[in-house]
Amino acid sequence: MTDDGSRIDATKPSIARVYDYLLGGKDNYAVDREIGDVFKRDLPGSVAIAFANRSALTRAIAEIVRTSEVRQFVDLGSGLPTADNVHQVAQRHAPESRVVYVDTDPQVLVHGRALLEENDRTRFIRADVRNPEEVRKHLDTTQLIDFDRPVGVVFSAILHHVNDDEDPLGIVRYWREQVPSGSYFFVSHFRSGHNAETEEAERVLQQTFGRGRWRTDAEIASLLEGLQILEPGIVPAALWRPDPANTPWGNSGERELTVWEYLIAAALARKP
Repeated sequence: MTDDGSRIDATKPSIARVYDYLLGGKDNYAVDREIGDVFKRDLPGSVAIAFANRSALTRAIAEIVRTSEVRQFVDLGSGLPTADNVHQVAQRHAPESRVVYVDTDPQVLVHGRALLEENDRTRFIRADVRNPEEVRKHLDTTQLIDFDRPVGVVFSAILHHVNDDEDPLGIVRYWREQVPSGSYFFVSHFRSGHNAETEEAERVLQQTFGRGRWRTDAEIASLLEGLQILEPGIVPAALWRPDPANTPWGNSGERELTVWEYLIAAALARKP
């Protein structure tokens, strides 16, 4: 039982814990590993999606802090803490950076608060991304985030878990209206590949969690209406401003990605 009265259910798979397992973490249960093994066994190469996504996120946070005045972030659907969390990347470049993490999974809350209990510039709250006003008005959010100053809003691998009838566009629009000019939005999202791999991965996700919506690049772009999508645009996460020092192809230019790496896209946008 968590401190907010929510019980961790080890009999049902969790999106956050399956993702943790695919990244090599240990905060997962047999039921999560069973689902993760479906990807590892039946969809070999799909694990690259998790790593490509995480790497793009860390590059984006570093880019925002290095090149703008943003020193505060709201990470929506953050998942379980892992290496190079948003606050670690941001505070590495600007120690004064503040981060509010948001997730519905009670285990995320427990582990997150344990990790961050000595960091007074971070908060971990349990709330539903689909109810943005609940997040915005949460006491921890209002205490830590100054919405009169630019904010970094993070939608890392979360909007593809929001079905069309749950209004993902409205969720992004809500946050766009809450933050001032100069704020940044990072989005990563499963993208339609129109191939067998896409269809099978989407089927597993929907069968397991009862939700999941792959979207085309145009549909992902539509979620960012009213924002300026920065270079290089909406691209496979592995190709979103790669660090030549940490890529296998170095400075030799783009390599040919695997079919799996094409299935996760990333983009950074700025509110004019």
